[in-house]
Amino acid sequence: MTSKRPSVGETDDAPNNPLQSTFDDPDTSSIDSDEQLLRALGYKQSLHRQWRFFESFAASFAALYSVGGIRTTFTIGVGAGGPAAYWSSYVITCFFVFITAAVLAEICSALPAAGSIYFWAAEAGGKRYGRLFGFIVAWWSTTAWTTFVASNCQAAANFLLSEITIFGLSFTTDPNDIKFRAVQWIVSEAILFLSISMNYLSPKTYSMIFRIATGIILLDFFLNIIWLPIAVSKTYGFQDAKYVFTQTYNETGAPPVWNWMLSFYVTAGILVGFEASGHISEETKNASITAARGIFWSAVASAAIGFPLVILFLFCLPNLDTLYSLGAPQPFVEIYAMTMGRGGHVFMNVVCIFGLIFNTTVAGVASSRLIWAVARDGVLPFSGWISKVSEKREPRNAVIVMHTVAALLLCTILASPVAFTSLVSAAGVPTITAYALIAFGRFFLTPHEFKNARWSLGKWGRPFTLIALVWNLYLACILFSPLQFPVTGQTFNYSPVIFGAITLFGLVTYFVTPQEDWLPAARLGKVHEIDAAVGRE
Repeated sequence: MTSKRPSVGETDDAPNNPLQSTFDDPDTSSIDSDEQLLRALGYKQSLHRQWRFFESFAASFAALYSVGGIRTTFTIGVGAGGPAAYWSSYVITCFFVFITAAVLAEICSALPAAGSIYFWAAEAGGKRYGRLFGFIVAWWSTTAWTTFVASNCQAAANFLLSEITIFGLSFTTDPNDIKFRAVQWIVSEAILFLSISMNYLSPKTYSMIFRIATGIILLDFFLNIIWLPIAVSKTYGFQDAKYVFTQTYNETGAPPVWNWMLSFYVTAGILVGFEASGHISEETKNASITAARGIFWSAVASAAIGFPLVILFLFCLPNLDTLYSLGAPQPFVEIYAMTMGRGGHVFMNVVCIFGLIFNTTVAGVASSRLIWAVARDGVLPFSGWISKVSEKREPRNAVIVMHTVAALLLCTILASPVAFTSLVSAAGVPTITAYALIAFGRFFLTPHEFKNARWSLGKWGRPFTLIALVWNLYLACILFSPLQFPVTGQTFNYSPVIFGAITLFGLVTYFVTPQEDWLPAARLGKVHEIDAAVGRE
């Protein structure tokens, strides 16, 4: 296939590093369809490729961990609008998440490369804006996933440290007390070390981690569905249906309409990150189909098990005044203790903690592959070292970078309770805005591309892309809003500030990085010239 040479001002399409391939390699007889397609995208097969649909599905399903997400953010969710707003917002979120996941799955099918939304944004922007979109989303997505890893560790620490309250120990659990924050930081760092250490297991062994993570999530789900209502019926009893389906509440102090809309702050954060299957697509067999299915069905499954839990928790939890008066760092630990007793709640809490640990290690896999792919194209400082792979064809250096940055982020716990909370609140914003930017480029800049997708939306692709754009822009506005009114230094949502700083990093690297040191501009759009037979036979 003869390609058009780049015009004046564009760089040559020769590889920048050993991980990138030429487009006209005549010897493809010894490689399979996955590797042929990857070469057509401009990359060599550098990572192992032995995972199948289950691993692809589990990468997103376990990284999402909707059961844990609902539990961790529940008190915030019901405080904005009350039970009526929470369950209805969750239903609305599910509908639009399915559409967004379908849009991303189609793009993943056409572009099954590690780096996922970073690479998709670059292609969606076309030759004119692709490099800009790529650099910005590279910083957005790597920051979001690394922050997510750190926040999971703190969440797990809160479940463990809540036992201080349950067993009446004399140690403080006040987050404003530096003594508690110091212990919280130490425990969080220990959990981070344990979780990320599993990322160094061989790919074949790590397949078992995917299975354990999925199994713990399902165990957590069924324990809540079966055990919690039985325990509640024997203790303080259930809320009535009128309370669950019609009760409103305003814990935020925001105007009524905006207070209700803030419930999306939580429901959107629970169902985000389903693109993780795309991050491991270069390690997945038959990736153009398998990774796309992993993205879509993990989003559907996570939302499906989340909805009955939302309704169940609304029926099973005590009234909001009691809920907000609980003193443990994680209120659900006290709820389990109140209903299941000390012995029963310990077992339940162990399941919750292990769920978060395995949630973190799987998120670490997605995060490290994203960092590796971004470094492969020269976007990050020290990209040459970060993008190196081990003898086992794993991105070990990217794992080290992710672990180091996450550990540094956890150090902000020591500064103040606001510092780390602000970072955590900023974790979902870059991913949501990346979804929106990809949809924008897909709809307005490259509307007729990605036709080679095997997992295709057909005629629904364009309207779904517009819906995904509008929805994710709306969510970004919600995530930028303060959660407490009136706004003070303690209640200000620093997400816009942090997001602005991340975007600035992306712009600075875009301007200071020579174009020839990045994925050459002449390579953008090459995917659209892929012969329909490549990897399709």
